[in-house]
Amino acid sequence: MAEIARTLRLYWRLQRASMRGALQYRLNTVIGIATGVAYQGSGFAFVWVVMHTFPSLAGWSLKEVAFLYGLRLTAHAFYVLPFSSLFGLEFLVREGELDRVLLRPLNPLVQIIARRLGVGQLGDLLAGLVLLVIAAPPLSPAMIAFCLAAVVGGALVEASFALVLASMSLRTLNGFALWTFVDDLFSRFGSYPMSVFGGATQWVLTFVLPVAFVAYVPASVLLDKTGALNVPALVAYGSPLLGVALFALAYQVWRHQLRHYQSAGN
Repeated sequence: MAEIARTLRLYWRLQRASMRGALQYRLNTVIGIATGVAYQGSGFAFVWVVMHTFPSLAGWSLKEVAFLYGLRLTAHAFYVLPFSSLFGLEFLVREGELDRVLLRPLNPLVQIIARRLGVGQLGDLLAGLVLLVIAAPPLSPAMIAFCLAAVVGGALVEASFALVLASMSLRTLNGFALWTFVDDLFSRFGSYPMSVFGGATQWVLTFVLPVAFVAYVPASVLLDKTGALNVPALVAYGSPLLGVALFALAYQVWRHQLRHYQSAGN
């Protein structure tokens, strides 16, 4: 426990240093946040235009879809903010910089994710929170706690896949195409009710690549729509735990790949 507490303290200090570094360029930071808000706002604007023509989307109203969109976007932001440095791991490997990381007496993963805080993704977080607040139904304290757990769980689901793909780059040296494909699937399909898609697609997005567990399943719980899910209600209420389990598994994959790392020159 003492070692974990020490690691968390060091991580927090490194992230604070990263934040101070980013804020040296305040205009760039503001532009990045504004761009994130505009980009995500335009994405929801498309949904609004579609649902202005078709008032219901697979039985979901515009307000319910807005809540789902906000939940997915908030979870995504909480994943990207601390883990954005994983996107550049393959460059560290190819340039030999990872060797330097491994020589330091601190968990390599903590060093890597603390290299850069995704300040630009604060725009995603802001847009997601605005949608959540505006579209949220009346929630009991227990459901508010579930909503917070769902955000963390959804973030960990995405982070677990990012960590596995980053682990693969220790061997392949270049996994950008696969990374882009998986991230695109989460972004494109995660903001819509899974019931919109066909049976086979819905099954894949639930049980193979668990996009549904980022926002759709917990949103169904919060909106009292569990009857339309293709998973039992007990699984739906425990959906935040999936993120914890997947991230723990992804971390074991990371450790295994790291033990077999031989540097880019070998």
